[in-house]
Amino acid sequence: MPGSSIRWRFRQGRTVRGHSVKFQVNRDVFSDAVSFAVKLLPQRTTLPILSGVLIEAHEGGLTLSSFDYEVSSQTSIAAEVDESGTILVSGRLLADIANRLPNAPVVFTTEETRISVSCGSANFSLLSMPVEEYPTLPAAGEQSGVVPGDKFSLAVSQVAVAASRDDVTPVITGVQLEVTENALSLVATDRYRVAVRGIDWDPGTAASTETLTALVPARTLQEVGKTFGSASTLSVSITGSEDRELISFQADNKTVTSLLIKGNFPPVKRLFPETVENYAVMNTADLVEATRRVSLVLEREAALRFTFTIDGLTLEAIGSEQAQASESIDALLTGDDTVVSLKPQFLLDGLGAVHSEFVRISFTKTENPNKPGPVLITSQSSKDQPGADSYKYLLQPNLLLR
Repeated sequence: MPGSSIRWRFRQGRTVRGHSVKFQVNRDVFSDAVSFAVKLLPQRTTLPILSGVLIEAHEGGLTLSSFDYEVSSQTSIAAEVDESGTILVSGRLLADIANRLPNAPVVFTTEETRISVSCGSANFSLLSMPVEEYPTLPAAGEQSGVVPGDKFSLAVSQVAVAASRDDVTPVITGVQLEVTENALSLVATDRYRVAVRGIDWDPGTAASTETLTALVPARTLQEVGKTFGSASTLSVSITGSEDRELISFQADNKTVTSLLIKGNFPPVKRLFPETVENYAVMNTADLVEATRRVSLVLEREAALRFTFTIDGLTLEAIGSEQAQASESIDALLTGDDTVVSLKPQFLLDGLGAVHSEFVRISFTKTENPNKPGPVLITSQSSKDQPGADSYKYLLQPNLLLR
């Protein structure tokens, strides 16, 4: 597990017991803040203290934080604070309560080991958790660069789908971020497919000729992409030392930090061909719908047969003795007739990330003429115009999975 050897400092001498805290906050603002804070917390933890949300009430507002030694979230919101202090309360329980409160200001008060939450006619009494046992959150390092929030969010959604979900090999459960001068590339693989996308990167005053890399857990990065998708600019910090490598994302009074996965990411970028002469262009929606329909008769893990000719594309599924299926759609083929077998879900993942009306499927070659090479999926603006983005999705034919 990333960060398993890290030793964090614990808070000393800070406790809610015997000290009164009181504040009032807008219901919607508070609910959004708590939801953000708990989003990255694990469903289960061996240390109950890590399931809490830390709320620090200070002059001018509140700071809400969560941390499980690998990922931290922190956000600041405005509030009317009558008595400053710090409380720690079960995060998911508080989020459930906040999401269902009536439309009225939320008032928090504490007394000894209890936290009172009142909103309109609704009242809750919650057990406070010991603040002094909560670990100190890691600090974000100096800014490495900034990216547009919307473009980063889109790139993450396109690439993370190819990351492995098998924890046996942690290094491929992440998305590799690579920074070179003014470009950021995102890469993910699960051995059967590879997804790559590049976007602009502004290093600001941190400009460097050195390549920065960060292997970020895919699940964490997907939540970061969703959280900061509406941010005009997203600040990214990549820092490292002998015992800790950390990435942080900051925008709109929100911060997420994550430990990086240790290990060497495989050099999968070199698998992409420079040029491909044999390819077909289809309407993306038509191909998605046909794939979904024809694959209905397939047994689990079976592949679909795709036959590309000058007349178009034919999809065939040979399921059990009771059911078979086929369908033909329009396709504009350049080069030789080609037959490949592809796992439908892997293909649909790539098609879902294309985000263009048309899609190009290119056919690579191998030294063995009887074995097709990987197919390359890219966006296509029209039947004869390649897409404007740099998204690439390389998928192994089913023959090579065996």
